[in-house]
Amino acid sequence: MVSFIVIPARLQSTRLPEKLLLSETGKPLIQHTYESAIKATRPEGIVVAADHQRIADAVEAFGGSVVLTDPEAPSGTDRVAEVAHNLPDVDIIVNVQGDEPDISAEAIDTVVELLESNPDAVMATLGTPIRNRAQLEDPACVKVVFDHQQRAMYFSRSVIPHARNWEESLLDANPAHFHQHIGLYAYRREFLLTLTNLPQSEVEKLESLEQLRVLSHGHTILVGIIEEPSLGIDTPADYEAFVRLERNR
Repeated sequence: MVSFIVIPARLQSTRLPEKLLLSETGKPLIQHTYESAIKATRPEGIVVAADHQRIADAVEAFGGSVVLTDPEAPSGTDRVAEVAHNLPDVDIIVNVQGDEPDISAEAIDTVVELLESNPDAVMATLGTPIRNRAQLEDPACVKVVFDHQQRAMYFSRSVIPHARNWEESLLDANPAHFHQHIGLYAYRREFLLTLTNLPQSEVEKLESLEQLRVLSHGHTILVGIIEEPSLGIDTPADYEAFVRLERNR
């Protein structure tokens, strides 16, 4: 199977304006993500799906591959699907968020391998154990529950599963009881091209989680488990922490 990475890249962002172009490390943030993602061994190519010429110029400046997509696209998934239309020979599309500069090659290879080895699934994503109660109870931390065959059962901003009798030791269980969802996705190309046309489900609207649309329509999402989440950049504090990390490497 042929797989390909697409990085949707939007110029404007709410909490950290033009974050993908921030370059206090000497490189724009989008370059860090691109260079991390390209280390994956299973995908055969990579491209940035940009919504603005400034993003495209930044990618071209470091020698990356980039295409301009519809600036009015409602979501990153739509942007990725737009690129997928022009990749007819690709079987699996990997959606890597542009603000994940430390995304691991192993994480990308994991979601690709899940779809390669499970023909009944249309999507794959990742989870990582939650060991902190504050994180578990934070609505910004999306949780995922999956079955013994790694099929997602539900995603939520609430605590799932919800322990009837709480004990702090539940956070230390091995295997873990609680998992944070990591927003890295692999799609079968044919499914991705239809996904954006599926009607939103009520639970998707309530939770504001696009992946619930897939489950609501009866499709299978596989969940691979990794031990360490990548560092997403959403706020100025996130970026400052990343810059400090880079300077200490």
